[in-house]
Amino acid sequence: MMVVDTSGLHSLMIRFCWCTNSLSLDMQLLETGLFPASFTSLKTAFTFAVLDDFLLDNLECGTSAMNYYSKLRRITSSMELMRVGRQWRQLKQLKWHGFSHEKQKPKAGELALFYSACPQPRINVNLAEKNATDLAWLYSISLVMDGNFKAEHLFLANPTDKVALTDGLGFMVGNARYKMHLTKAKDIVNWSDCNNHRMVNQANASCHKLEAMGIGGCACARHGCFVLHLMVDFQKGERFFAN
Repeated sequence: MMVVDTSGLHSLMIRFCWCTNSLSLDMQLLETGLFPASFTSLKTAFTFAVLDDFLLDNLECGTSAMNYYSKLRRITSSMELMRVGRQWRQLKQLKWHGFSHEKQKPKAGELALFYSACPQPRINVNLAEKNATDLAWLYSISLVMDGNFKAEHLFLANPTDKVALTDGLGFMVGNARYKMHLTKAKDIVNWSDCNNHRMVNQANASCHKLEAMGIGGCACARHGCFVLHLMVDFQKGERFFAN
């Protein structure tokens, strides 16, 4: 079996336990700190240390799976590291947010950091203690909306390869819920007189190869923290809901 570690790639002979009460082969690898690239054909495994190191490099240095694997003297396909890296990130998120040993499935927005500094009833603010002389802003949340119209995303060549591991469980709105909203939205064609007003003109541009033309969301005006489950991909630039 090919074992990928921070020290490089190693071809090792691994002997599994075949006792009647033994764990499955993939679980035996996980018990020893190895994450298999496949749960049916066990040929490659990654150590927990190399997965943690890859996530850190990807976060801080923007290192892609291909470049990171080249650093380890790429032997097998880098697509395995990309897929396993996503699975490892999901497992870490479940652990960090208290779902690692629970059968309860996380709800919308429960796999993202909670902005606890903002006043929120029944969480960090008791409205029963509010006095008439208190300032209103002490018990209210100020939100701002903003978007990035350069974060474009192309359609995949094979849509069946797209598997969402945390659909709607973080900052992004669930795909099914967002598509339901888009079916009710009415397109209003607006053209800007300003040549540099890209967001309005882009809303009416025809980009059939793009799945998303940007990303937007809501954030706290005081602290800049993003609000859970309130970020979406723009389908037609600055498209909005009209009653």
